[in-house]
Amino acid sequence: MPICDQRVVIITGAGAGLGRVYALAFAAEGARVVVNDIRLEAAQAVVAEVVAAGGQAIANHGDITTTAGAQSIVDAALEAYGEVHVLVNNAGILRDRMFISLTEDDWDQVMRVHLKGHFCLAQVLGRRWRDAAKAGNTIDARIINTSSGAGLQGSIGQSNYSAAKGGIAALTLVQAAEMARYGVTVNALAPAARTSMTESAMPDVVKAPQDGSFDAWAPENVAPLVVWLGSVNSSHVTGQVFESQGGRISICDGWRTDATVDKGARWEAAELGPIVAQLMSQAVPAQKVWGS
Repeated sequence: MPICDQRVVIITGAGAGLGRVYALAFAAEGARVVVNDIRLEAAQAVVAEVVAAGGQAIANHGDITTTAGAQSIVDAALEAYGEVHVLVNNAGILRDRMFISLTEDDWDQVMRVHLKGHFCLAQVLGRRWRDAAKAGNTIDARIINTSSGAGLQGSIGQSNYSAAKGGIAALTLVQAAEMARYGVTVNALAPAARTSMTESAMPDVVKAPQDGSFDAWAPENVAPLVVWLGSVNSSHVTGQVFESQGGRISICDGWRTDATVDKGARWEAAELGPIVAQLMSQAVPAQKVWGS
């Protein structure tokens, strides 16, 4: 049996790139897919691909950045399929500039689409799943968020994007801790693949090989992990951040308390130079910021 048989999946930003590939992959595993994209024609084109391959999908262009828009997306899914089991928060935008060159709108737009876009749908669905669980129903739901290497390590020229994606990683941890009691798992993915965003940012790096060798940047490489996380087989996995690129899958080791010195009393400011040097020499070094 397909691992997502009859599961209903909402995928945001699914009119192209990774979202499109996720929609096709979920449908191939038996899921019924809500292809959400602000560009309705793009969403409809993906639905046509899904249906042509024998799958089930509907197109939707609801606004993920408002609670009303999120509710309309959920309502469309319920009207078509009766339930929602999986949310894949995938939609995103870039407004790349060096930090001191960012405009207020550059900052606000990235935060709105990424952070608020992750909040609205997850909260609408989370409340639905909570209420159903409290009513005695068995819930086996999934939220799959999208972070980024930029959010985990930082990326020069992408302070707004890095801050939003780092916020999504932290949001994932809190959601997982709070929603486990209702039968909801929450994980995040930091995918590395060829999309319109990566092609605009680093075209030479992500271009497809011309010699027939393995295409490590193909978005299709990321889809299997997302589909598995959305399946009934992943109920024991929550609060994790994964990286996926090519054939590589990694678990991310987030912020944690590392080297420690405890004086047992208040420090004097003048004492702290050698103490900080000691801590830095003992701590596991952070990965470098992308582009540095």
